[in-house]
Amino acid sequence: MKTELKGYLEEKRGFVDGELARLLPRRGAYPPELHEALHYAVFSGGKRLRAILVLATAEAIAGRLPDGSSEAACAIECVHNYSLVHDDLPCMDADELRRGRPTVWKKYGEATAVLVGDALLTVAFQILALGATREVELSDRLLLCCQELAAAAGSFGMVGGQAVDVAHEGKEIDPTMLNYIHRLKTGALIRCACRMGAVLARADNALLVAASRYGEHLGLAFQIADDLLNVTGDEARLGKSVGSDEKRGKNTFPKIHGLAKSREMAAQHMEEAHAEANRLPEPEALVALARFVIERDH
Repeated sequence: MKTELKGYLEEKRGFVDGELARLLPRRGAYPPELHEALHYAVFSGGKRLRAILVLATAEAIAGRLPDGSSEAACAIECVHNYSLVHDDLPCMDADELRRGRPTVWKKYGEATAVLVGDALLTVAFQILALGATREVELSDRLLLCCQELAAAAGSFGMVGGQAVDVAHEGKEIDPTMLNYIHRLKTGALIRCACRMGAVLARADNALLVAASRYGEHLGLAFQIADDLLNVTGDEARLGKSVGSDEKRGKNTFPKIHGLAKSREMAAQHMEEAHAEANRLPEPEALVALARFVIERDH
């Protein structure tokens, strides 16, 4: 299955990269430095997990890629990359390395990095809007996707989780607060990807709920695995510094629960994700993705 999943991920990543190249402003467009930095941020070898989850969930329900899938996948990938560019800034995590390369602010300066993030967030919704105006029959579903993405990315989602996380750096928190932070900061966008795929596949309520719960468990499994990698991972494989969370006094699952318990929790969320995926008509890719999330080394 690992070989099959590797091929599946490569195929979907190639599809998403091609659609991003088609939908984003071209690299040489004026102003050139902004668009060069934007392409540097987006085409830097990311996993495209959230975009792939849109596609995989849609296929798990509809058995094919429905219209609007490329727009939804590219939109959420733009939002995710905007968040990474801004997270790396000196006023946030002050990271100098991302995916084995200098971060956007380190290579192009802080001002350009802020503007790249702004541009990516804006173009995400432009992509969804253009898809909605292209075909009237598709407009209702892409409008719902727009609503889902805005909610997941905003102050009650990813941005809200980041705000609470920053506010509690260096302070002790309990497990309930830790879960709250990461259900928003990481989980909201992953859950959104699954819901967008389900919306495009015209899922009924039961299937939409199953896709949502799958995304919720996958989001927590992903974050726990990420926290573990920041403690035990190989810096060369990760493409970023190991141990940075501890240095910044960030609250993580290993810090609060320990390594062994955190691994158990990640495995439990994976099993819960499997259970929800198996409520969908064709769950194989989603089941494999849940296992990949906790077994990955980068």
